[in-house]
Amino acid sequence: MPRRIESHWIAGPAGRLEALLEEPEGAPPRLAALVCHPHPLFGGSMHNKVVHRLARGLRRAGAVALRFNFRGVSRSEGRYGDLAGETEDARAALGWLRGRYPDLPFALAGFSFGARVVTRLGCGMEGARFLLAAGFPTSMGGAEYLELCPSPKIFVSSVHDEFAPRNELEALFARLAEPKRLVWVGAADHFFTGALDVFEETVWREAREYAML
Repeated sequence: MPRRIESHWIAGPAGRLEALLEEPEGAPPRLAALVCHPHPLFGGSMHNKVVHRLARGLRRAGAVALRFNFRGVSRSEGRYGDLAGETEDARAALGWLRGRYPDLPFALAGFSFGARVVTRLGCGMEGARFLLAAGFPTSMGGAEYLELCPSPKIFVSSVHDEFAPRNELEALFARLAEPKRLVWVGAADHFFTGALDVFEETVWREAREYAML
């Protein structure tokens, strides 16, 4: 069974959102995963190399992956929404994805700014199989909402992440409710430079356990 790739428009709260849906190869999907990209004001888009690897790792774990551009990015309509607006974009995209695959469990994954979006969204609802936060930027401010979040949380971070120093992320992680996991990747920077293959393998390994439940 070849991998199916589809382009879509999703109705968002600030206008249409440009999206890309990809199913895994070789077998029907076992999980539906929403994937969110880095900061819209600093070149982030669904085609970011880390987002691409994140989606591919999830597909290899058996997930159908939906990437999309936040409002104001590329062909998505609207203007930057200061995180709150992008969280509502993600809510709309997740609603579309769950409507497309109503019988599958769902998960949320994001890189950098996108990690903030998916954890804010996922901690405010029930039912996510897991939240995968890659390069969660502690430098963006507080994250008290995570401390009592009951959803399974997977953090994947570079040991040299300039936006999430190791001591800051470890201190945050220590305050979080279980279940939780923190995996360090020996990369050169926030963008997992020099270790994208290891990053993808980590995503695949961590997600596979939950996808097979």
